[in-house]
Amino acid sequence: MAEAVPAEAAPLEPQARHYCEFGGTTKKCREWLEKNHMAMAGRIYSDEALDTSLTTLSLDAQKRADKDAAKKAAKAEAQEAKVASQKASAKVLIKRVERHKRKFVTAIQGLEAHDLDLKKVSRELGKKFATGASVTKIPSGGEEIVVQGDLSDEIEEWLIDVHKEIPEDNIYLIEDKKKKKEGGP
Repeated sequence: MAEAVPAEAAPLEPQARHYCEFGGTTKKCREWLEKNHMAMAGRIYSDEALDTSLTTLSLDAQKRADKDAAKKAAKAEAQEAKVASQKASAKVLIKRVERHKRKFVTAIQGLEAHDLDLKKVSRELGKKFATGASVTKIPSGGEEIVVQGDLSDEIEEWLIDVHKEIPEDNIYLIEDKKKKKEGGP
């Protein structure tokens, strides 16, 4: 069984054309082909090519194919709308966490919901603020960026300036203190 190939690879692989044709992303595939490979788009999506492929189908099969195509297109649009609404409501949390007496780290969560590469963003933060920054796993299953130092306000401003895809209303600053161990001398 052929692996699903993204629409961007459509003209490169024969399986990709099959994936585009029956995968519910025909609109995106067609737009991409028209933009990047006009000759192939003309061969595949021209009126003559579509008419010849439809004439081989029976009337019932044509109706089913039209109905299935409409369902797939509606499903793809609904999925895109769902992803867009999730991105719009995704929160970015910037926490200031106390490590020792006056030592702090800043933890940033929720950037992956906005399709940002956490390793790349942590490198940018490390260079921008001349400090250590790393990507760590959190107990809830996600990942966060940990930056050395109390930089929560500066990071918030930087995110707003550099990453415009994150709405300003979705960035929250949280101050968190590490609990002291109970017991002891």
